[in-house]
Amino acid sequence: MHTLSERHPTLWTALLALVSIGTALLAGRYIAGAGMEGVGLLIALPIVLTIVCTIVARPRVGVSLLYHLSFTLFAIGRILYTNIPIGLSIDGVMLLTLIGALFNKKKNIGVFQSAVFFATAIWFVFTVFELFNPEARSKQAWFFAARGVSIYMIQIVVIGLLLITERKDLYRFVNTWMAYSAFAALWAFKQQYIGLTTNEQRWMDEGGAQTHILFGNLRSFSIYSDAGQYGAAAAHASLFAMILAVETKNNLHRLKYIFIAVTSFWGYALAGSRGPLIVFAGGMMAYLLLRRNLAVIAVGMVLAAGAYGFLKFTYIAQGNYQVQRMRSALDPNDPSLQVRLANQKKLSGYMDSRPIGAGIGSGGEWGRRFSPGTFLAETALDSWYVKIWVETGVVGLSIHILTLLMIAAAGYRNIIRLRDPVLASTMRGLFSGYIGILLASYGNQILGQTPTSTVMYITIATFHLCSRFDTKEESETAEEDEQAA
Repeated sequence: MHTLSERHPTLWTALLALVSIGTALLAGRYIAGAGMEGVGLLIALPIVLTIVCTIVARPRVGVSLLYHLSFTLFAIGRILYTNIPIGLSIDGVMLLTLIGALFNKKKNIGVFQSAVFFATAIWFVFTVFELFNPEARSKQAWFFAARGVSIYMIQIVVIGLLLITERKDLYRFVNTWMAYSAFAALWAFKQQYIGLTTNEQRWMDEGGAQTHILFGNLRSFSIYSDAGQYGAAAAHASLFAMILAVETKNNLHRLKYIFIAVTSFWGYALAGSRGPLIVFAGGMMAYLLLRRNLAVIAVGMVLAAGAYGFLKFTYIAQGNYQVQRMRSALDPNDPSLQVRLANQKKLSGYMDSRPIGAGIGSGGEWGRRFSPGTFLAETALDSWYVKIWVETGVVGLSIHILTLLMIAAAGYRNIIRLRDPVLASTMRGLFSGYIGILLASYGNQILGQTPTSTVMYITIATFHLCSRFDTKEESETAEEDEQAA
């Protein structure tokens, strides 16, 4: 069949000329009205179109870009310091990758019959119904707030289920996470001991200092949105690296994981976040349960008791500010904890008559933006679970916790059956981190924030996929996995 250009070359040339002239005129008018920013956008347009086509055609590129954007988005925002909503770029990459995964891969119906997808879908469907919550003050707020609550979750879980098809995909994800965690720790050291960049200082001067300078001490936030998020992410990475350092048989890899564990732990300390301490406690308990070895459990309990006793009953290193912050996490009379408990008590009366909540986006930052002056917009929602309770009610909170527990149960069942030692070690580390972050999310809104959310949702997908990867005999895979991990 002949194309239009072959059948009517003169007409085709005329059409191209008209389109070119029209495009040039529109571009000139746009530039005249938008100035240099318009020029920049027009220059970027072909690059953006190339990226869009590449992601849809090769969704694995989208997965890689998603990983990198998740970890660098806030740093890029501080560097560019622009009003352009660059945060939406991750939404675009996520959606394009999902489209590419759905249309370019052979459909493996089995992944959509898995417990992790089923649990994730239940939560997503419930949040969609929340759009019609009669208590909601703003429908527009839902479209912004639901991204972090459930939309990112179901998209990334499905992307993981469809595109993590081999062990090397799993190890590529782990290695990317560990590399950024090491860099983030070093950047936190730079902030603490050398100083902030010009744009970081500007961010502090415009309000960041209110929560990031305590008693004259900087709370390092590294490349993350804030110190609270960084502290949890650093604890998460440190826990995972500790477990892999203990379990690996490769001495070079052991040194690598020890380096990441130690630097990330000190990064967590420099963040001045107390809540993430539970990441270590809860994560290690989960790890001991996975090992199902009485000797290992006994040693772990002794070490945990020693760490608790050091912080709770001694004043060793009390002159160190970071140690002081860790100790305050175990103080039931801590003023910050008392304020949070008072807020929850105040919210309890408000929520008694709202079993499905006040609507997603009704509280916190989105509440202040879309329904300013309302009770929830002016009440602090520090905890992830308090946020879910307020916005989706006791019904939504129950469904959310149930889905997270269903996912944990599915992961535990699959992981304890793994035969390959390297794969099992990796999955034990991921599972322990998952439990640790779930517990830490009681103190802060950690679970729904990037990049922790990306790590957590990919982890959820691997809970189902790991059993598929455990297909060869141990002797055939252990050595090659040690090289990939």
